[in-house]
Order: sequence, then C-alpha cells, then structure tokens
Amino acid sequence: MNPSLRTATLFLVLTGIFVVFGWAIGSVFFGDWVTSVLLFLLLAAAMNAVAYFFADKIVLWSYRAKEVTEAEAPQLYRIVQRVAGMNGLPMPRVYMVPTATPNAFATGRNPKHAVVAVTQGLFRVLDEREMTAVISHEMAHVKDRDILLMSVAATLAGALTFLARIAFWNTLFGGGQRDRNTSPLLYLLAIVGMILVPIGVMILQLAISRSREYKADYEGATTLRAPDALADALEQLEYRNRQNPMAFGSPSSASLWIVNPFRAGGLAGLFSTHPPIDRRIGKLRQLARGVDTY
Repeated sequence: MNPSLRTATLFLVLTGIFVVFGWAIGSVFFGDWVTSVLLFLLLAAAMNAVAYFFADKIVLWSYRAKEVTEAEAPQLYRIVQRVAGMNGLPMPRVYMVPTATPNAFATGRNPKHAVVAVTQGLFRVLDEREMTAVISHEMAHVKDRDILLMSVAATLAGALTFLARIAFWNTLFGGGQRDRNTSPLLYLLAIVGMILVPIGVMILQLAISRSREYKADYEGATTLRAPDALADALEQLEYRNRQNPMAFGSPSSASLWIVNPFRAGGLAGLFSTHPPIDRRIGKLRQLARGVDTY
C-alpha cells in the first residue's frame, strides 16, 4: 500500500476508534458523552499544542545540541543546502549533537522553523554520498510536515487515553453514571474500550510513525535517485548504534532519529517507533533495482 494511503487509513481507523469508544465511554461513565469527549479532546489538544510549538527546543536541549554555522561545518552546510534546494525548501537551522554515536534527526513545526541535527559520530562513519542520503531522508520528514501529522495523531490518542483512564479510576472508586436504561451492549463496549483502547491507540500511533519512516525513506532515496546510498547508510548506522547506543537523551524521542539510538530488544522491540531495519534496507535495495515495493 502507498505510504500516504497507509497513513490516511491509519488516521481514519484512529478517528473511528475515537468516535465509537469516546461515545461509549462518555455515555456510560460520564453521562453527557459530547461534553466529556470535547473536554478531554481540548485537554489533549492544549498539551500537544505546547509540545508542537516547543518540542524542537526541548529535544535539542535534551540532546545537548548546539547550532553550528557554515564556517564551523562547511561540508554539512553544503549537503543540507543542496538537499533543501532539491526539495524546494528553505535552509533549515543546523545543529550538532556531541556524541560519537552516528545518527541524525529533523524537527520543527513546519519548513520555515525546521532543524536538522546530526551527531559528531556521523562524520566518522559515513561518506558524503551516504550522509547526503541521510539528510535527504530527514528533509523528507520536513517537507511532509510529519511533526504536525504526529501531533494530530497524539491529540486524538491522548484524548481517548485520558477518557479511558479517568473512567477506569472513576469505576475503581465507585463512581460512574450508568443508569438502568443503559444498553448492556453499550456498557460492554465501554468496559472493553476502557481497558483496551490505551493499548490500541498506542499501537496505531506506532503504525503511523512506521509508515512515515517508510515514506521518508522512499522520498529521500528517489529525490537523490540513490536508493543504495540510503541503504548503505542505514546498514552502517544500525550496526554502529547497536555497538554504541546513545548515552543520554530520552527513549520517548527515539522516533525522531533515522535509526533508534537506544536498544530495545525482546517484547519492547514490538513497540518500536521504526520499521524493522532489514525491511527498510530490503525495500531500498529493490528500489535500486527498479522494483517499487512501497
């Protein structure tokens, strides 16, 4: 399925879950479902609005990133400027993260406020061809406004999760608004939603995040017409990040990086924000041979 269509489908499913279970949980546990759903939607929107406008500053601070000038990093500036021009985007601000772990990410609420950050280790591992492919992947995120898309998804997911959690505590302590006329089926739906919805919306958020990674891989590779360059870079970055994981920063922001800089094996790997690296590389190798599996 086309990545854009996949993302749209996931958004529709998330919205459908929000409407159906928001109605059920709100009706059973809060009486007036419209008011309760709107209240939690506004609360989630307010929280995510703060994150949307200040997330870049928070993330850059958490990774000790420092803005660099063209004089300080001429090669990096040249690459970023070239890729931005190929995408018809303004030149983003460029930051350096002081770690030997090779990686890169992009953030910022829109192309005019975009930031591209790379680690010091990236220069020691990748050649210019591979580094250009990595920057092209990150600029695809900027071009597609993925920060905005993930913020909208987080707002829907957060509102429904808040609703389910408050209903759970309300029930635990003897609250609830159920009356005798409440349909048993509606009550059952509300109970199921209260328990399973937080898990379900998290999985959908991860699916949206993975879909955006595939799309950025595809757009980054086709913009440069060099799928193998990005595949080579991903192979190097995955190996190096396994050998030398990031020593600081938060796993909650792992989705920003081109590969996960933190190690999450076993069951935690099922909830990774990134698609399996072997599948990403395999799709790029096939694309280099003229076979489009995206």
